[in-house]
Amino acid sequence: MTRIRPFLTRGVAVGLGAAVLILVLFPGVVRDPAPVVEVVQSSRPTSLQAAGGAISYATAVERAAPAVVNIYTRKTVIQRAHPFLDDPVFREFFGEGFGAPQRRTQTNLGSGVIMSPQGHILTNNHVIEGADAIEVMRADGRSHPARVVGTDPETDLAVLKLDTGDRLPSVVTGDARGLRVGDVVLAIGNPFGVGQTVTQGIVSAKGRSRLGLNTYENFIQTDAAINPGNSGGALVNAHGELVGINTAIFTRSGGSQGIGFAIPVDLARDVMTQIIEQGAVVRGWLGIEIQEITPQLAASFGLEDTRGILVAGVLARGPAAQAGIRPGDVITHLDGTRISSAQKALNLIARRRPGETLEIRGIRDDRPLELKARVGQRPRMQAS
Repeated sequence: MTRIRPFLTRGVAVGLGAAVLILVLFPGVVRDPAPVVEVVQSSRPTSLQAAGGAISYATAVERAAPAVVNIYTRKTVIQRAHPFLDDPVFREFFGEGFGAPQRRTQTNLGSGVIMSPQGHILTNNHVIEGADAIEVMRADGRSHPARVVGTDPETDLAVLKLDTGDRLPSVVTGDARGLRVGDVVLAIGNPFGVGQTVTQGIVSAKGRSRLGLNTYENFIQTDAAINPGNSGGALVNAHGELVGINTAIFTRSGGSQGIGFAIPVDLARDVMTQIIEQGAVVRGWLGIEIQEITPQLAASFGLEDTRGILVAGVLARGPAAQAGIRPGDVITHLDGTRISSAQKALNLIARRRPGETLEIRGIRDDRPLELKARVGQRPRMQAS
């Protein structure tokens, strides 16, 4: 062992010296391992055409556009004279004829969708409200006078009728409930009166409410450009099927900001059918005043979250009162459906037909509450 140890020592020293010399003369020979970058590559073809996706929506437009119309309205507006002229002293000084109310014609424009070959048209109520005359221009340039079949201000919908004697091109309706956020949609209408225009976007959100636009709100939100004049026009999917009636925009400038709202076709079609068949929209009604559950109220009632509604008032001898509902009750379920907001409860109650039974679950005085109410008919433009 005494003879081997010096040999090993000299070998180690020589090896270390060689390693130092290599690092000095050839620094690139020894380096840290290179980092590994993991990239997931899609297996889909890069070509939209090869993937079966649409590279043009012309076919969808050709299918839907003939059923979209421009609507022009006219009404006479009386401009009131200055209130000072109501004073007898002013009238005596200036004469009885001075400052008489002036009549002027006010025009408005919008869009509409032909829903049936018989000429029924869906549009927004605010497009034709108060109009003395309504003119409809079809996609082929022909114009016809239209009459109002009925309106529903609570959803801002109106039904018009063209009596041309011909079968008109009508839209194919889709299923708004099957829409997904991110689906491509096209808005067709008459923005600023320039003529029929198509804009493209996606479904930005579904079920938008609490916007303060209508009594019943369940809007489709889209970033397809919608401008004044688009109201009442069509929102269609990539197959040219109607999924909504364009109604409103959120804007700070008066033009499109990429936030538009459309009434789902399912709701619009139901309103139209009731107006045509019954003359008005019939909705369910309980006769209660309701409010949202705040975190503070949830804590005081011992609720796990803020889902549900608080009964703030009950109409005497109304359906709710007859069922035994009291102010202070918390309603958590209607017909087994969990209630997440006052708007959802309002919509669910309204969809029930008068005479139907509605099962109600909730909490009263920290105890479970289960009742059954016989739904009444909602008076027009009153709280549900």
